[in-house]
Amino acid sequence: MKIAIFTDAFLPKIDGISISIDHLVRILGARGHEFIIFCPRYGEKDFYQIDDHTEIIRFRNFPLPSYPDVKVVLPNRKKIKKAMKEFSPDIVHIHTPGLIGKYGTKLAVKYGIPMVSTYHTLVTEMAMYISPYRLLKVDRLFNLMKSKKKLSRNLDKVVRTRKRALRKKFIKKVVNSMYEKADVIVSPSHLIEKTLREQKIKAPIAVISNGMDLHNFKGVEKKEISSPPRLLHVGRISFEKNVEILLRALKKIHHEFPGATLDIIGDGPAISSLKIETRQLQLEDYVSFLGYWPHENLPEVYPKYDLFITASTMETQGLVVLEAIASGLPVVGVESYALPELIHHEKNGFIAPPFDATKIAEYSVAILKNESLARKFSRASIEIASHHDLDHTTSLMEDLYKKIAVKKREDFLDELE
Repeated sequence: MKIAIFTDAFLPKIDGISISIDHLVRILGARGHEFIIFCPRYGEKDFYQIDDHTEIIRFRNFPLPSYPDVKVVLPNRKKIKKAMKEFSPDIVHIHTPGLIGKYGTKLAVKYGIPMVSTYHTLVTEMAMYISPYRLLKVDRLFNLMKSKKKLSRNLDKVVRTRKRALRKKFIKKVVNSMYEKADVIVSPSHLIEKTLREQKIKAPIAVISNGMDLHNFKGVEKKEISSPPRLLHVGRISFEKNVEILLRALKKIHHEFPGATLDIIGDGPAISSLKIETRQLQLEDYVSFLGYWPHENLPEVYPKYDLFITASTMETQGLVVLEAIASGLPVVGVESYALPELIHHEKNGFIAPPFDATKIAEYSVAILKNESLARKFSRASIEIASHHDLDHTTSLMEDLYKKIAVKKREDFLDELE
């Protein structure tokens, strides 16, 4: 089969969407399928081919002022039409609801090409980035004032207004109207499927995990807790990830483990405010912001830690949590969207209420104080991750492609001229 992928995020940018697409095309490419990927241009590290089965076409873009890692892509319609005519895809697969994703959807509908759309991101939870406070970079002024201890309120409280709720409602309507045009929506988790059904999405929904390369992330049971304990958080360091909650939890963990450390791997727009909060909590000696790490190095990183913690409230699956449990780590997370599908309460970790630093700290201490419990959770993490084997989940996607490819479509080649 020939599959055309439209995505507003791809390598060399590292995130869950990019990694899942890369896994998909490499495995299915080795099985004889062909791909063309329409995606952003990033710079000198860009590449335009994966083996002999995948062509990559990139487009100019500009960064979102409030979140420079997010690219607003400007698709060249003539270039896309020409490439689509030459490639003649059997399937269109949409991975993002940005401008490239919207244009890919428009083409698939217009020319009757069977279409799959994967719901990778809860876009409504990122509404804060189109807030005037952040688009105009007023948040930097807030951070400056906060660092001088002249500000008692958090910016999130300032922007958490009725206007923000209306903005989220509008975004949900626009995004869902695009996804409903797909023949099948792919949800990475059952809880996101439930959320979409509650939002009255009309299109069929298939639940297929993004999967995990268990050949690279090989779980080894934790035998003992480090002294002092080492905690880890990995991921995009953006405001919706609520990393400040983890800092406050660490402060409370210090009541039982004064030397416990937290390493934070990743980068993003919330870094500057988190560093300010770290200083205010007097945690500079215990929190390390390690920045971006190449993804291929992460399988060696996770096993060095005792516990993975997250306070994110917007995970459609949570690739880094999947990586952590595949590496054999116990996990403490929050009751939100897809996390409970990977963090089974009292089986491989604990689930705390969202934004509850006290409960995250209590659960973390419970694991760190009990090596027998930590070993039990470690074994369970490895077992839970085994159900997300990448070869298996990719085969499920391949089967889905085959099922919708038989859907009769118009011959769109002449119309593209």
